[in-house]
Formats: sequence, structure tokens, C-alpha cells
Amino acid sequence: MKKTGAGEQVGDDTYSAGVPPVPVQVSAEGRTRHEVARLLLEQGPMTAVTVAEQLGISPTAIRRHLDALLADGEAETRDAPRRGPRGRGRPAKLFLLTEAGRARFGHAYDDLAVSAIRFLAEHAGEDAVRAFAERRVASLVEPHRKAITGEDDPAARAEALATALTREGYAASTRQVGVGEQLCQHHCPVAHVAAEFPQLCEAETEAFARLLGTHVQRLATIARGDNACTTHVPAATAGSPAPQAPGSTERPEAAPPPSGRKARIPNGGKPA
Repeated sequence: MKKTGAGEQVGDDTYSAGVPPVPVQVSAEGRTRHEVARLLLEQGPMTAVTVAEQLGISPTAIRRHLDALLADGEAETRDAPRRGPRGRGRPAKLFLLTEAGRARFGHAYDDLAVSAIRFLAEHAGEDAVRAFAERRVASLVEPHRKAITGEDDPAARAEALATALTREGYAASTRQVGVGEQLCQHHCPVAHVAAEFPQLCEAETEAFARLLGTHVQRLATIARGDNACTTHVPAATAGSPAPQAPGSTERPEAAPPPSGRKARIPNGGKPA
């Protein structure tokens, strides 16, 4: 077994029969595990021995990858059917992918969603697309409204919103930067769709502003190719009006501008 400088292990995980090893930068472990999962996807339930024979990798290495897929919930096992008289010992185990395991190979859901929204725009107009985007984000945040609006200031609300978004699959976090908070969503389940229909991002930003009770500014989005969706939430300052409850029709009095310096968007408008 040989360890690379990056910490990956290359040895009994490399292909046999003269096939060159996986480049270190691609990660031999990850590449081989993906190949194991692909074989289960294409050929159905298989024993560890059969997978090893098909890929030309040692059974020991294959079992390690299968155990990892089991631990991650991407694979499951069932007893192989017996052929002939019942023998002694445990029946062989067949490995097969779960729904989570199949998801690593992608779905056509994004393409279907894009086609559906294109049809909506063509036959009902842009206003219908906008209404759809608003309805979608409302269904996303509405279950968490009480937890978010129950906080007193924008920073605390931003943290509560990040918790809610993480529960919805957006892997969100907050950090204090400059004169406010940055709300970062490190994953976006609809990024592919939002790349063509930015109304999804616009409706999301407006919903965040209503929940947080303050103006917010979107600095970056995954849909535009950035590493994260980053939203700047300004800090509450002395003399600022209290956050409004979402849905309120009252217009708060404008807070006096801070003396001595202007507010600055952190990092020149780029995510931290």
C-alpha cells in the first residue's frame, strides 16, 4: 500500500490488467467507490466477489467500499437465493443501491423542471413564473417563520434563517463580516433551474428581507457560477427601527444616517 502526498492511498484499489492507476488529484478512493456504485446500478444486486471480479480489484478492497456505501445509506443488502440443497453456513449477501445511492448518478428532475417553467412562461407569461417562484419560496420558509421572526435583531434572525435553510437542504451558515452578517448557502438544490430563471433567486432574496425585517443584498449565487449563494444582512444600529413583522403594512421611519463614515459592503461585493 502506497500513500500519496495528498493522503490518498493507492495500492489494492487500482485497476488490474494493465489499466493505469487513477490520478491522485481525482482521488483513487472516490473514483473506485463510484465505479462500485455504477456497477450495482447497471447490473443490479451483486455479491462482493462478483463486483471484485468485474472490476479486477481485490475482494478486500471491494468490501471496504461496499461497507462505506452501506454506512452512508447508499447501499443495502439482502440474502442471495439458494440454488440446490440447503448447505451449511450463512447465505451469500447481495449488495444493491438505495434511492440515495442512485441519486449520485443524477436525475432528469432539473431538465423536467426547466421544461415545465419554460412552458409556463410561454403559455402564461413572466408574471406566472414570478408567482410560481414566490409560491415556492413561501412554502420553503413558512414552516420556520415563527422561529425566525421570534428573534429581536437581524443578526439573530439571519442565524435562525440559516438553521431553517440547512434543514431544507441548503447547508447554510452565517458569519459576521464588516458592518453586518453574511448568510451563506453552500448548496442550492435548484441551481440548474435558477441559472435560466433568476426569478427563483429574486423571490428568495425578497422573502429573506421580509423575514429578517431589513433590506438585504445578494452578493453571489451558485446559479451564476459562484461557490455559494451569499446574502449581506446589515447590522442593526442605534436609532434603527425595530424589525417589522412580515406582512405589516406600516412604513417605519427612516433611521438617521450614521455619522462619520458610510456603510460598506464587505469584500467589495464578493462573498467572504
